[in-house]
Amino acid sequence: MLKSVGILFTANKTRERRQRCGEEGFTLVEMLVVISIIGLIMGLVGPRVLNYLSESKVKAARIQLQSFGSALDLFYLDAGRFPSSSEGLAALVQRMPGVSAWNGPYVKGGNLPNDPWNHPYLYRSPGEHAPYDIISYGSDGQEGGTGTAADISTGNLTSAKNE
Repeated sequence: MLKSVGILFTANKTRERRQRCGEEGFTLVEMLVVISIIGLIMGLVGPRVLNYLSESKVKAARIQLQSFGSALDLFYLDAGRFPSSSEGLAALVQRMPGVSAWNGPYVKGGNLPNDPWNHPYLYRSPGEHAPYDIISYGSDGQEGGTGTAADISTGNLTSAKNE
């Protein structure tokens, strides 16, 4: 009687194995369909995400220009003048000769950041339409350009707020 019970258990296990063999894993066709769907989604979503990243760098540059403007206003209140073009933005982080009432550094951290594309900002005093101009040449680092390569300056910050 014990032998017949053992044979039944063994027969049931082999039957279960045969039934599960076709159910384990995915077929090649199923995997290719899923990979194709993921590829289509990435093809549609990827460019939009990259566009948002490049737009955020432009916004970060505008915010840095506004921050420099505030720091230059504080420098003007202390020194009675804006830094010259030869002194540049460095006058915001270190005392320049001839400035007696310097209460800096006027930029947080005590060092000048580069623009989001790791190019230095250009400072001119006097500026074309204001006491000073601060310019970032955009992603290409060259004057002119369109899109993310367009120049960003303190002169076009007011028009950029309306966009």
